[in-house]
Amino acid sequence: MSKNSFYSDYDFEPLTGGKRPDDYRTPFQVDRDRIIHSSAFRKLQSKTQVYLSGEYDFYRTRLTHSIEVAQIGRSICHFLQSDSKYLKDDFYIDSDLVEACCLSHDLGHPPFGHGGEQTLHRLFYDIGGFEGNAQTLRLITDTLYQSSGKQRGISPTRAFLDGILKYKSLFSERNRPRNHFIYDFQRVYREFVHEKDIDRKGVQVDGAFRKMASLECQIMDWADDTAYCINDIVDGVRAGFLSLERLERWAAREGIDAESQPLFDAFVNDIRKDRLEAVFGVKIGDFIRSCRLVPRESPLSRVTNRYAFSLEVNSEAKRTARFFKRVALDLIFRSAPLQQMDYKGDRILEDLFRALSGSYLESEKPRSKILPEQQAIWMKQATEDPEKQRLVVRDFLASLTDGQALRIHKRLYDPEYASIIDLD
Repeated sequence: MSKNSFYSDYDFEPLTGGKRPDDYRTPFQVDRDRIIHSSAFRKLQSKTQVYLSGEYDFYRTRLTHSIEVAQIGRSICHFLQSDSKYLKDDFYIDSDLVEACCLSHDLGHPPFGHGGEQTLHRLFYDIGGFEGNAQTLRLITDTLYQSSGKQRGISPTRAFLDGILKYKSLFSERNRPRNHFIYDFQRVYREFVHEKDIDRKGVQVDGAFRKMASLECQIMDWADDTAYCINDIVDGVRAGFLSLERLERWAAREGIDAESQPLFDAFVNDIRKDRLEAVFGVKIGDFIRSCRLVPRESPLSRVTNRYAFSLEVNSEAKRTARFFKRVALDLIFRSAPLQQMDYKGDRILEDLFRALSGSYLESEKPRSKILPEQQAIWMKQATEDPEKQRLVVRDFLASLTDGQALRIHKRLYDPEYASIIDLD
């Protein structure tokens, strides 16, 4: 395994300090492998990406989406290695690190997609809301592993932890945020990844760090955008949400500017000739080749190469991504069938919250044993701390797959559903 001088001990340092035991794998490979073998990662196979999990057997789930993002992220690393004058055989962006970031990027998302995320944010706003990326951070640092009645994180390397921190503003630092924040108690993790950017008293030297993303995080973000605006569009056509008739009505109603008209015409033509998947497969390659590595100055650029360089994406690829994101938002995510599913997911999660709240949060002793045994123990241990009890409920609801949430809801509210065969 060739030595990579792009990273230093600062990047490899684990959250718990010290140095990991010697291993045949690199520290970033260990980070990645721990994610892949976690139950939270496996649960992504039954969490909504666009369509409710199980609605269509061959459309994307959070798991397949995450795998696709990881492949695109690795490909960006390999392309930059061959294209950039700044990289060498012993000075390269670690594709294992980028893969770990990509595989983890949706780890904390709750059941029922972004609709479920908004529901939990509303229900738990009084304790700092809910944010999928913040919940990913919580899993990796605090709760991914459960054994002997305790929870713990994976003690990620600084570079990996920074790579998943797409947003760095605390909930309390923003004015009634709807998303794009981390929980207030996660300040310590932000300080860890920006350790060299903080003075000895713990006061931030440059507040601009909240808008700073590491190079690997930037690659993950563009890989996510690529998969989102390309693959979700293909699924939308296959599912019948993007028919030619609907597209033409949408264009007439919303208007297509001169810049987007060629994209719209080519899109319609590709659907008509039934060659969308082949053409969009090429677009993924175009989006990968649209990336460039550029130097940047920042408070951390003297400490780590992860902040000495930035990812730059050409304007044509960004314009194409914006167009297809607009199509997906207007014709897929805002369509009546998906809005109906969002409504149902909202109702299910709110019902589960009310049941858990009435049984555990509003009485000294549980009125009903709804929580699994381990969560019930943690709830009892937090009897003197109401906010910690609400965290137990929030973590539990966020951890559920679509199917688990539906089954628990049926047991609680459907008088004709009494199956005890499926106990999860």
